[in-house]
Amino acid sequence: MLLIGAFLVFPAIWTIYIGITNYRLTGVEAVAPSIVGLSNYTKALDDALFHNALWLTLLFVLGSAIIGQNILGFTLAWVMRRTRPAVRRTVEAFVLLAWILPSTVVAYLWVAFFDRDGGTLNGILGTPGTAWLIDYPMACLVIFNTWRGTAFSMMLYSSALQAVPPSQLESARMVGASGWQTLRDVVFPHIRGHVLTNTLLISLWTANDFSPFLLTKGGPNHESETVPVYIYNVALQGGELGYSSAISFLLLIANLLVSLIYLRLLRRRS
Repeated sequence: MLLIGAFLVFPAIWTIYIGITNYRLTGVEAVAPSIVGLSNYTKALDDALFHNALWLTLLFVLGSAIIGQNILGFTLAWVMRRTRPAVRRTVEAFVLLAWILPSTVVAYLWVAFFDRDGGTLNGILGTPGTAWLIDYPMACLVIFNTWRGTAFSMMLYSSALQAVPPSQLESARMVGASGWQTLRDVVFPHIRGHVLTNTLLISLWTANDFSPFLLTKGGPNHESETVPVYIYNVALQGGELGYSSAISFLLLIANLLVSLIYLRLLRRRS
């Protein structure tokens, strides 16, 4: 309880307090901040850059987590279940490597991959001079995060597929069910809870992920500035700690709402 209070409850309460002040990184407000009430929250509702960050975060979560990691993770788990153990372990090792490498190392590798001058992608496609991180920043971030985060979904679905009775899969094969029919009528009813759990966790992790800053820093011209990156830019580059704390609290509320929706869906399934 002491650890939870020190590292979770107290920082949350402190963030709520700072969010109702005009606390800044430097200047008079850094020494003696004043209570401004809900003005930071009303400012956020009228802030076009905050709205842009929300929209980009939604695209980032939808593209790289709900669609990308979910589908790729399940596909790998489904394909690998019948492969030889040596092949399965090798594939799993490479996928896990992308997940456990430090964020700075992974970001450097992908910056080199997308680089305009001598980048690997331009060398493969024969498109020298294409600045992928500038021309298509969000698409690059979606691909990057899908590649990096698929390992968790693959491991969760690999475990979930073990709960599907082999006899039901064999019965579906004998009656001539197609692959999609087998997944829909046999597999998904057994792993629906795992799908919900996986979708919730990877969505929350992606919505709060700061790694896009390591690739694009929110640019160019705020075109890849997700909410965590926007909070960082407002707090440390703009110096508006009070305003950034208010946005952080709004992000916390959004995370709680998503969690409550998940719990309701899970309870309904039970």
